Amino acid sequence: MIDPAFIRNFCIVAHIDHGKSTLADRLLELTGALSKREMSEQVLDSMDLERERGITIKAHAVRLTYNAQDGHAYQLNLIDTPGHVDFSYEVSRSLSACEGALLVVDASQGVEAQTLANAQLALHNKLEVIPVINKIDLPGADVEMTRQQIENALALDSHDALLISAKQGTGIAGVLEAVVRRIPGPKGSSRSPLRALIFDSWYDSYRGVIVLARVVDGALRRGLRIRLWSNGQVYTVEDLGVLTPKPVAVEELGAGEAGFIIANIKRVSDTQIGDTITADDRPSLDPLPGFEEIKPMVFAGLYPVEANEYEGLRDALEKLRLNDSSFFYEPENSTALGFGFRCGFLGLLHMEIIQERLEREFNLNLITTAPSVRYRITSKAGEVLSVDTPSRFPTAGEIARIEEPVITALIFTQDEFLGGILKLLEEKRGVQKGFEYVSAKRVLLTYELPLNEIVLDFYDRLKSASRGYASLDYHLSGYWDSDLVKVDLLVAGEPVDALSFVCHRDQAYERARSLCEKMRKLIPRQLFEVAVQASIGAKIIARENVPPMRKNVLAKCYGGDITRKRKLLEKQKEGKKRMKRVGRVDIPQEAFLAVLKVTE
Repeated sequence: MIDPAFIRNFCIVAHIDHGKSTLADRLLELTGALSKREMSEQVLDSMDLERERGITIKAHAVRLTYNAQDGHAYQLNLIDTPGHVDFSYEVSRSLSACEGALLVVDASQGVEAQTLANAQLALHNKLEVIPVINKIDLPGADVEMTRQQIENALALDSHDALLISAKQGTGIAGVLEAVVRRIPGPKGSSRSPLRALIFDSWYDSYRGVIVLARVVDGALRRGLRIRLWSNGQVYTVEDLGVLTPKPVAVEELGAGEAGFIIANIKRVSDTQIGDTITADDRPSLDPLPGFEEIKPMVFAGLYPVEANEYEGLRDALEKLRLNDSSFFYEPENSTALGFGFRCGFLGLLHMEIIQERLEREFNLNLITTAPSVRYRITSKAGEVLSVDTPSRFPTAGEIARIEEPVITALIFTQDEFLGGILKLLEEKRGVQKGFEYVSAKRVLLTYELPLNEIVLDFYDRLKSASRGYASLDYHLSGYWDSDLVKVDLLVAGEPVDALSFVCHRDQAYERARSLCEKMRKLIPRQLFEVAVQASIGAKIIARENVPPMRKNVLAKCYGGDITRKRKLLEKQKEGKKRMKRVGRVDIPQEAFLAVLKVTE
């Protein structure tokens, strides 16, 4: 068993696209974890989606062996983390399993919003943070300005920041030396009762649940009977291993080491991220603190296109939640869409990724309803309700007050784009809380914004207003009172629950009119006229008509008296009236997706 003094657990954190995965590639190369033949770009981004979009979605753990200049061989456990704000949960999980972090900053772009958020997360977890200035080979790189921003915005000492180019391999050996020298070794003892923290897990159809854990105290070995703290379930360890990044079997994992455990765990729900593993014969007295559960911020309904795929969707959600426990789901049914699930996500990109993973990995065809947020409603009887879907809204007469969730947003941008960004923030009902120059031309804006306003198109519009130079990070900061209304959509007099939405009263008319116009084009023409209406309570605020298809009943009348033609037209009119009373309208799938587009 290796001495904990020669183990280093560290992760790489940064803003999206600042070069985390490329740096991880160079570290794998330099330590000989993979041969030249086995190397490819972004080795740790193994998911198709990650490669297509050029982003890291999952945190990836890998063990490296490094022979340092002091003559000792060190075991380095590296975790590469995502950079997008929607995957900050992955970052917080990774930090809980480490003693140090490499904070990567792009020399041409400087400190961004997620750099600030991740640095604060690392410092909050009492990690040793090593600033790394990457992409120094770019023509637009400004190392001195980046140093100044690290000191001003992050309050970190930048005089010994590492200067590297991950793409060209410059300065990578210095990174490994800094990890060995500046990051402390793990503090646990191998003689204490076993305590291991579960920080990731996934489902394998042949071997059941595979758990990724960091051993804090004691040791894990094959054949050991282990107990999960949260539910008291007991299992026998069948296999142990580490990722190098290929899976390699080991006999034992000691204090400070991280690896995967296979223990014939059949039920996906048994393993919880953040749970503590202890030995059944010599249990620990208290569990590890784990880490804070992150609450979902955006809610949407996921429904199978074919009703018989409901069971498959339920199994897929259960397996996917094991791999990404930051989203939640519960059964829901809709009169328009049938049986499905109400799901909670950390953000809109997170929702998009989950939907794509369900469709690709489990071969499902899904319909997603418009995203909404969780409102707090106080009824006139004094009861406080938590409502995350328009269909569960009480009637207007029962509501005393509505509170909507508010976020604190940090926006980094160049000062030349301020005009367009401030206009966008004002339009989204933002309240300015801070305005600070972190360098000669870069500004940090702090705003309070209703979460409802940012879940759809805010990020895209912010990028457009700043030509891609603004970066955003946000966290939930509370609730405020708001004049919100629920807008119902009625097709042929029947309300369609999946097309209802909640918005501020000032925006209700514009959005309702826009949705009615979209519906008029999407709903196929019937043999009778179809009215598409939007209402707030009993008051109709917008209306469009889908014109009927009309058979030419006068085709056989050439010549003759006008009264004969009129009689035929009156007869047709009566038939259409009767049809309108009993006719039903089938709404196509595209109509449900139109709600997502109309709010842009």
